Amino acid sequence: MGAGATATGGGTAAAYGHLVDPNRKWYNNRRIIFLNFWILLLLITSSTNGYDGSMMNGLQSLPQWDGYFGHPTGGKLGLLNAIQNIGSLAAYPISPYMADGLGRRTSIFIGAFIMCIATAVQTASTSVGMFIGARFLIGFGLTFAACAAPMLVTEISYPVYRAQLTSTYNSLWYSGAIVAAWSTFGSFKILNTWSWRLPSVLQAVPSVFQVALIFFAPESPRWLISKGRDDQALKTLAYYHADGNEQDPLVQYEFQEIKAAINLDKDVAAKVGWKTLFATPGNRKRMNIIIALAFFSQWSGNGLVSYYLTKVFITIGIVDPTIQLLINGILQIWNLFWALLAASLVDKVGRRLLFLTSVGGMIIFFTLQTACSAVYANTGNKAAANSVIAFIFLFYGSYDLAFTPLIVSYTVEILPYALRAKGFTVFNFAISLSLIFNQYVNPIALEKLQWKYYIVYCCFLCFEAVFLYFFVIETKNRTLEETAALFDGEESVEQITAAAHGHDEKDEKSSGSFHEQKV
Repeated sequence: MGAGATATGGGTAAAYGHLVDPNRKWYNNRRIIFLNFWILLLLITSSTNGYDGSMMNGLQSLPQWDGYFGHPTGGKLGLLNAIQNIGSLAAYPISPYMADGLGRRTSIFIGAFIMCIATAVQTASTSVGMFIGARFLIGFGLTFAACAAPMLVTEISYPVYRAQLTSTYNSLWYSGAIVAAWSTFGSFKILNTWSWRLPSVLQAVPSVFQVALIFFAPESPRWLISKGRDDQALKTLAYYHADGNEQDPLVQYEFQEIKAAINLDKDVAAKVGWKTLFATPGNRKRMNIIIALAFFSQWSGNGLVSYYLTKVFITIGIVDPTIQLLINGILQIWNLFWALLAASLVDKVGRRLLFLTSVGGMIIFFTLQTACSAVYANTGNKAAANSVIAFIFLFYGSYDLAFTPLIVSYTVEILPYALRAKGFTVFNFAISLSLIFNQYVNPIALEKLQWKYYIVYCCFLCFEAVFLYFFVIETKNRTLEETAALFDGEESVEQITAAAHGHDEKDEKSSGSFHEQKV
């Protein structure tokens, strides 16, 4: 794929932009407001994941937790962090079959229920073994919810807001991180084991809401059509996208396009297996990008701060737990701001520009962070230590432009329906592998190499920049079905849009709708 590869064609604007009611907005239409409420219930799955990472960061600064579990360091500390991802690995072979077989909502319910049990065990832990077992279960349950939730977000969103909402999914990782960072900061003053048990209790809150409410949320129309429940799918689309009007041109366009895409993939779906992900040139392109993004999202230097910020602080002489926790809490708010800002821009500036700007900024600021760390290590210069903190913030601002909002939304949008659950599972599997490596290797490497370990990430970031420049395809202003078909050639796109346009033209001739006609 050549440099600067972009999606051609008019995309959404040409496909059904003229069918969207300009007066139907997210803030003034009751059905869309309700739909977005259910989407928020799905988005908090990412908050649960973010809470866990930030909580473990915070707990390492709590003397009460550190002392209770015998001052873990090196491999033992790595295991306490990595075990959640090991739990995720155990669930990956099952999760796509559950999401495709039982439905997106059922998969989320099962995952959330397991997490409720796991956080109770974690809170009640009286030994390292019990704490590790609970964290394994958290990872196991989280996989079922995290596999299905972003797919359901992208499959039920009102088309105008799909890209922003799906990009918000991973951005809300930081909402959980903020709650965890500030709850550990507040509980620091509790002089007994509740200083770490209280943050553990709070980790269950999103899962409790999901267990209670998930079956009131709409099921994916794409999943319903794939199971032959076309009438129910049409009713769902009409209820939330057109105030219940099943003959609305936008609803009919969406319905026919989804049916056309699923029918086109029927032969694949009937015999889809893990090998199918790599069976065609289009699928291989998808998986190369997806797997690369998964590893890039964790191997860009961010893994050092996400799980071992305390260790990074120690290398620059910041050893006061109060200061460590305070910086961690402020950093998560900073991250959320940049991630949500980027999520709002995905359809305005495009995915490709965000990825390239992000990696360029990371190379600059991580290199400067490395240089200042070296100066402090060699001279003890306090200004250099303070500069490291500043460059950590600037590095994360760059990271959040693309690698927080886009890695999930870009992955699910380039996969066709028949491959979406399995492909997204491979993406999550690759993330878990990269995290396990990070969580085992980073504390050991930091202990042995100190700031010199940062040079490895400086080099890897340069490799990322080259890969992203040559391989990332622009997908803005495309429908979900058109975006997925891009990798299979323009003929595939035309087949899907022709089926939907055929219905669109019929509807416009027979409907007394307010929508403008094309001239």
